[in-house]
Amino acid sequence: MMLSKITPVRIVDRIEPCLAFWCDTLGYEKVDEVPHAGTLGFVILAGPGGTIMFQTRASLAEDLPSVATRKPELVLYAECTSLDAVKKALRGAEVLVDERTTFYGMRETVVVDPQGAIVIFAEKHAAKQ
Repeated sequence: MMLSKITPVRIVDRIEPCLAFWCDTLGYEKVDEVPHAGTLGFVILAGPGGTIMFQTRASLAEDLPSVATRKPELVLYAECTSLDAVKKALRGAEVLVDERTTFYGMRETVVVDPQGAIVIFAEKHAAKQ
């Protein structure tokens, strides 16, 4: 079970106020965005220190209600080479979403680590590679 990348996902009320700080002040660039209800619902920013994602609480509630009910401030997004191997290794972990395939081509499972952090493990879906 090889993890290839872990990215923090900040859960916020609104994304737009974050952009001035991360883009204008720290030199990050918006590389992807998903609208939600007339505003930004999700963005990926890339910069000198790596990648950070932002998702609104409203977008999260629609996308992953079992995660949103926990009211997280931060979620970890862990890309892996084998979701099946991760799921096997995580037996006994609290599972919020057993498995789903997203519109952006990832197979995902969502679990809670022993200290309560929410982790989304994701593998590129074979049909989307």
